[in-house]
Amino acid sequence: MANNKTTKVNDNESMSKSKAKREERRKLLEKERQQKRNARIGGIAVAVVIVLAIAAAVSRPIYIAAIRTASNSNLSTGLTADGRIDGVDVLSLVTLADYENISVPANEVAATEEEVENAINSTLVSHRALSDDVSLEIADGDTVNIDYVGTVDGTPFEGGNSGGAGYNLTIGSGAFIDNFEEQLIGHKPGEEITVNVTFPENFDDELGGKEASFAVTIHGIMVTPELTDEFVAENLKGEGVSTAAEYRAKVENDYYEEHLGEYLTNYVIENSTVNSYPKAYLKAVKSITKYEDESYMDYYNQLYTSLGMEGYKNIWDLRSDEVNNELSYEKELTKRAEETVKTDIVYQAVFEKAGLSIDTASYGAANLAQDAMAQAVEDYLVEMYK
Repeated sequence: MANNKTTKVNDNESMSKSKAKREERRKLLEKERQQKRNARIGGIAVAVVIVLAIAAAVSRPIYIAAIRTASNSNLSTGLTADGRIDGVDVLSLVTLADYENISVPANEVAATEEEVENAINSTLVSHRALSDDVSLEIADGDTVNIDYVGTVDGTPFEGGNSGGAGYNLTIGSGAFIDNFEEQLIGHKPGEEITVNVTFPENFDDELGGKEASFAVTIHGIMVTPELTDEFVAENLKGEGVSTAAEYRAKVENDYYEEHLGEYLTNYVIENSTVNSYPKAYLKAVKSITKYEDESYMDYYNQLYTSLGMEGYKNIWDLRSDEVNNELSYEKELTKRAEETVKTDIVYQAVFEKAGLSIDTASYGAANLAQDAMAQAVEDYLVEMYK
């Protein structure tokens, strides 16, 4: 009996070991099968990614070609002869801001002292005249009229002679070499002086590094008048003023109305909502905007070429850093066009709602009539609030 029990125990142990080996083998086979399945799935995934990448590479140029905007130089495209957006009821497309009840901050529209002084100074400078008053002395910043004859070793050289035509030179501008301009300071109209200079070494092969003398005749100094009642009466009658105080007040008011117009129109545009953009007109504005971008690029490329510099290669190189390829350019172009279309819609909507009018026959082109319409709206708003 004891031997039988031992045999039974050994048999059970053998069966347990055999079962464990079978289980271990089953797990191993299952693991191998799972690895093969994963490998197949991974291979399929990689293949899908490759296919999608190829498809994207092939379809991207096709997509860009499909959305590419064609430029258009006709600034009146999409407009009727009277400057309105063709085939569009603008009042149904926009929710206008309440332009009759705008709170205008006085400090944002008032003329600044700097603006007024700069405007007055610009007017005075435009009326400056040459004075041969011998009591005047040339100072830094003055504009003088001179004639000159330059020589090197007593021999005239090409380009060194004003030919008696008179030349306006602003002292301190650096227009002439070396310290030519500084040597005129302190001299007076009617004087004939000699100015000695040395050409820079790299000036040119003929004159570089050489000493030169200029016989200079000072004809006069440009004198800027002062803002006086006499000056206003003599020169600014067309401004509708007769005294210096009246002219200054007019300049202040002109800037006030300019700022007021800008504030009001910006407010109305920013606080109005376009509910739907007319597709045809949006497309037209995009085309015109692209043409303007191309013209801008052509202008600078010609300038850079004339200076021996490399120009722009792509139209999007003129835009911000975020616009760095054609696709991003097209997206940004759409955004800019929408801003323009919104502005046009708002101006036209206010124009129609307020019952304004312009003489469209006097403008000739539809885009000029549209500009006149916008100006009429600004004038209307300014008149309402000034």
